[in-house]
Amino acid sequence: MSRRVTHWIGGKPYDGEPGRQGDIYEPATGRLAGAVDLAGQAEVDAAVAAAKQAFPGWRDTSLSRRTAVLFAFRELVARHRDELARLISAEHGKVVPDAAGEVTRGLEVVEFACGIPHLLKGGFSENVSSRVDAYSILQPVGVAAGITPFNFPAMVPMWMFPVAIACGNTFVLKPSEKDPSASVRIAELWAEAGLPDGVFNVLHGDKAAVDGLLHHLDVKAVSFVGSTPIARYIYATAAANGKRVQALGGAKNHMLVLPDADLDLAADAAVSAGFGSAGERCMAISVVVAVDPVGDELTARIRERVARLRIGPGDHPEAEMGPLVTRAHRDKVASYLDGAVAQGATLAVDGRDPEVLGGAGDGFWLGPAVLDHVTPDMDAYKDEIFGPVLSVVRAGSYDAAMELISANPYGNGTAIFTDDGGAARRFQNEVEVGMVGVNVPIPVPMAYYSFGGWKDSLFGDSHAHGMEGVHFYTRTKAVTARWADPSHRGVELGFPAGG
Repeated sequence: MSRRVTHWIGGKPYDGEPGRQGDIYEPATGRLAGAVDLAGQAEVDAAVAAAKQAFPGWRDTSLSRRTAVLFAFRELVARHRDELARLISAEHGKVVPDAAGEVTRGLEVVEFACGIPHLLKGGFSENVSSRVDAYSILQPVGVAAGITPFNFPAMVPMWMFPVAIACGNTFVLKPSEKDPSASVRIAELWAEAGLPDGVFNVLHGDKAAVDGLLHHLDVKAVSFVGSTPIARYIYATAAANGKRVQALGGAKNHMLVLPDADLDLAADAAVSAGFGSAGERCMAISVVVAVDPVGDELTARIRERVARLRIGPGDHPEAEMGPLVTRAHRDKVASYLDGAVAQGATLAVDGRDPEVLGGAGDGFWLGPAVLDHVTPDMDAYKDEIFGPVLSVVRAGSYDAAMELISANPYGNGTAIFTDDGGAARRFQNEVEVGMVGVNVPIPVPMAYYSFGGWKDSLFGDSHAHGMEGVHFYTRTKAVTARWADPSHRGVELGFPAGG
């Protein structure tokens, strides 16, 4: 092992002895690259205590000072974007340009949070009764925790902590133990930006760390992004312990292609959205719903494009898609191909023996795979595969396609490809999904809107970032005030005026 990754607590690396450790792998080679400390209750308590101790001072820090720290952090992350991208690529496997794009999208939320003085303005009503005024103020909730997945080790945490910290909260981040290094580097950049010790902490770990945060009395809000079963557990457990919760779950994102669509544009979009980051993203297109009669032609164009994709290590200059994050995950994803064929699907593209730039070695490789003639009763359709497997489903009409998409238990993201504005408007109005793209395959909202799905893709009432994020990390306090009329007092040397 070449390195040890530990927690960041109270403004510095944790100096305690690790009780347990997990392995960090290099997905492109399969090599064991290091170890990460896994938190127990003692480390959870230390991180939350540091955040709790820092809260009063940070809560009372002026908005102008908070904004100055956020701007400084934004500049530092932008300056170190390539370094962060390399850290992400080495531990996750995604290609470096994709990782750099992840950091850029995360920075958009930081930039949104830099406008916090405007975002925290309350309301004011004068003379709600005789000489009585009423107003509302937004105040931070206290210690907030973020539990984030392996697939976006920089962007998803940045959906949470910039807004939480800008609102005056302190934060404990529990990133994935599979790719922990980017979060620690981000903590160092926060410190360099002038953030007081304890306002931002990083706690590595597995279920023990998660449960420690969910049950801790001093944690007031919990944000989560991950699979639906875990999101349901996070929501139920945190809510039972009196916490505010936003828990974003899994997805099965459909891309509807109507007969009038530009099929080259649709094929480009399906490949880009299905295989970017090796399909390990909750907004990946995993199902293409082709309305008759375009299914055969669209599938053929997808196959042509897949054949030209270049698979390789994340730092290879020609690589467009990297390996999967672990060997176990690679094997699980690959198992869906045989399963789908056994259930009646056609394997249009088999990605199990990809040609890898520089040689496959012992890496966790799985190339793009395309399953055709998939039906809703198949496991490849029902499960969130979270890998480079694209399923093509045939539908006889727009209505049949709509029924299929809206009946799916997930409701994260969807897209329609068409040249018919009326059909697109009807789709965005009727579809039971939280984020919709029109000729846009991955409809991730900009930072000043909010991210989140419907149905089994969201537990809780609040989406991430945007104004919903501001409201999640603040509590509204209503104040009613009466002040004595100065004219009822004694000496008055002010300039006389009528009224």
